[in-house]
Amino acid sequence: MLVAVLSIFVGAALAPLLVRLLGRAAGWVLGLLPLGVFVYFAQTLPQIAHGESLRQTYEWLPLLETPLSFYLDGLSLLFALLVTGIGALIVVYAGGYLAHHHQLGRFYVQLLSFMGAMLGLVVADNVFVFFIFFELTSLTSYLLIGFYHTEEGSRRAARKALIVTGGGGLALLGGLVLLGGVAGTWEFSRMLDLGASVQGHPYYLAIFILVCAGAFTKSAQFPFHFWLPAAMAGPTPVSAYLHSATMVKAGVFLLARLHPVLGGTALWTGTLGLFGGFTMLMSAWLALRYTDLKQILAYTTVMVLGLLTMLLGIGTEAAITAMVTFTVVHALYKGGLFMMAGNIDHGTGTRDLLELGGLWAAMPWTMAGGVATGLSMAGIPPLFGFIGKEVTYEAALHMHTWGLLVLVASVLANVALVGAGLLVGLTPFIGEVKGAFTRDPHEATPSMWVGPLILGIGGLAFGLYPSSIDHTLLQAAQAGILQESHEVHLALWHGITPAFIASLVTFALGGVVYAFWQGLRVSAFMEGVGAVFGWGPGEVFERGLYGGVHLSGAITRRVQNGQFRWYLCATFLSLLVLVGGGMLAGGGGAEFSFSGEIRYYEVALATLILLSIAAAVRTHDRFVAILALSVGGYGVALVYLLFGAPDLAMTQFAVETLTLILLVIVIVHLPGIQGDESIGVRLRDGLVAAGCGALLTTIMSVVIQTSLDLRVSDYLAQKSYTEAEGHNIVNVILVDFRGLDTMGEITVLAIAAIGVYVLMRMPRQKKPSLAAGTSVAASRSDAAETETD
Repeated sequence: MLVAVLSIFVGAALAPLLVRLLGRAAGWVLGLLPLGVFVYFAQTLPQIAHGESLRQTYEWLPLLETPLSFYLDGLSLLFALLVTGIGALIVVYAGGYLAHHHQLGRFYVQLLSFMGAMLGLVVADNVFVFFIFFELTSLTSYLLIGFYHTEEGSRRAARKALIVTGGGGLALLGGLVLLGGVAGTWEFSRMLDLGASVQGHPYYLAIFILVCAGAFTKSAQFPFHFWLPAAMAGPTPVSAYLHSATMVKAGVFLLARLHPVLGGTALWTGTLGLFGGFTMLMSAWLALRYTDLKQILAYTTVMVLGLLTMLLGIGTEAAITAMVTFTVVHALYKGGLFMMAGNIDHGTGTRDLLELGGLWAAMPWTMAGGVATGLSMAGIPPLFGFIGKEVTYEAALHMHTWGLLVLVASVLANVALVGAGLLVGLTPFIGEVKGAFTRDPHEATPSMWVGPLILGIGGLAFGLYPSSIDHTLLQAAQAGILQESHEVHLALWHGITPAFIASLVTFALGGVVYAFWQGLRVSAFMEGVGAVFGWGPGEVFERGLYGGVHLSGAITRRVQNGQFRWYLCATFLSLLVLVGGGMLAGGGGAEFSFSGEIRYYEVALATLILLSIAAAVRTHDRFVAILALSVGGYGVALVYLLFGAPDLAMTQFAVETLTLILLVIVIVHLPGIQGDESIGVRLRDGLVAAGCGALLTTIMSVVIQTSLDLRVSDYLAQKSYTEAEGHNIVNVILVDFRGLDTMGEITVLAIAAIGVYVLMRMPRQKKPSLAAGTSVAASRSDAAETETD
């Protein structure tokens, strides 16, 4: 599995070279890579279908007991096949859609990296490996959505997606860390049998909230749904892949993976059922508010994500069967419909339904794929979408409580879905041409229509022969969620059942919605729904974002006022309030006691240090201030020497000498110290300084009186000579035990030195002299007079 994931990233690295060598044909060659990975996973299906699972572990971070582990069961296999199978079609499609784009190579790097991240996510077993891939999907999707980076709309949409999904990812990290700590393992495969202990733990509520935050933001559940329709600003291949098989289903996959661990409680069922059901119903009808093909498809994707979340919340055998079935149904028709929308836009210059019609003759291959996938979206038999809708109704009918409510909500959502499917799949092709297109309608290249056609045929084949997938892939996926195998039997015809009657009602009402769509979309009801749930949440997000920017700007202008004296005062005052206040609140304190004889030279040295500080504070001459501070620094070095730390004393002497030399060199170019005669400012600074001194004295007294854990010190003392062959423990710590840290510090200093050197070598810009300015002004005046004449 690791090789499969890495091969996708290797393909991403080689993509620009292949584009340069092969041009638009590179898509066909690059498409062979995910196709090969698809075949690799497909050959494991017989083994997985028989209830087995595959696990691979590689040593990664042994000191942290974190292996690079991967796990393949029915659930991860289902998603891996969708990611790679549909991914192969998208790669080929992108080669035609962006054939003339000068950054096609860069696009393939981002697309294949996105594919590799999603594939790694679904097969990862270790929670930290999973999280790395989880966040990598957010980063790569940000690049893909913002591919048209010169357009403000693309940049805004990419930023919105990154902030929402990235914020959810941070919450998820906390949830996964808590989950691993409670479960006692960092491997998903070992957590699956620990549901009872996790659900009985006091941290279960916190884990559940954090995991839901990560899943809901990723899979666009209300109130985080607004980022997904905005992501339509990206290229159509991105939209097709994002919606059908990849990132938007990552949150659903996370909930499915953790269903055995966190699911089955009233909190799980109520939360997922409520948020999922509301998202499903709201977004289904929001889709009818728009005329842009991609916007309609985007909101119907949110609808399906809500449906899948609701089914996971219900959690029964029938609900999980419906969930895995509809996952495949949606991937097949949504990928094809997005590619169809891209073909129409590519061939006519518009995606507006009000301007489309009569394209059946000009775009026959696109029409074939679009009609098949559109009818599957509408749930028309014998397409696979019909079976998906039937098993969804069966799941609601098998519920003991709230079944009627779930059934009504599902029917109402599917009514809108039927109307949207007919609008997208039929309207662009039937009837007469409605107006002049910006381009002469023409069929897309084979690389662009082969994807919708294959997915449309797949939806028809699975609808006619559901036995080809139900007992194998779908049953294995169901077992991966429930952790027990139940027979999955799908059929196109089960007789006249309550689910079939519900389907007939859905078709009838959906036909009415399709017939009266133009009047419905401009109705007051739809306007209100659009304002509250459509663009409303996105507008609130944007205003909050810009409000935060303006607030931070105002705070920066107030705090970062250019006065170094204010910065020091604010820093030390914050230290005094936070640390000192914390110690007082916690009852911290110290008893000051002195033991031993105070020698006269110690008193003299302390007096010298205090006098040097007083001189530095009182003088108005910078040179005198530097000398006074140096005297204090050398005095501290003598303290180190007297109390048995010669290495520290040598370091202090060296630093003080170097600092003195550098400051003396620079000091001649600076003006004298301007004294502030304000008594209030002097009093403020004195109080802050005295408070910080008292605080540090207290802290040092507490530290001295506290018994220290010397295990690390003893270890370093024992190992410094035997393993590092060094007699000076401090030196050994710096160059051996903390060698990487020291190298990092040296690197930072070297970079800073290079920056200073570059700045010093930059030529100074000479200010124009008064004579030169007068000459320029005179010449401009002469030119103006000449032009006037």
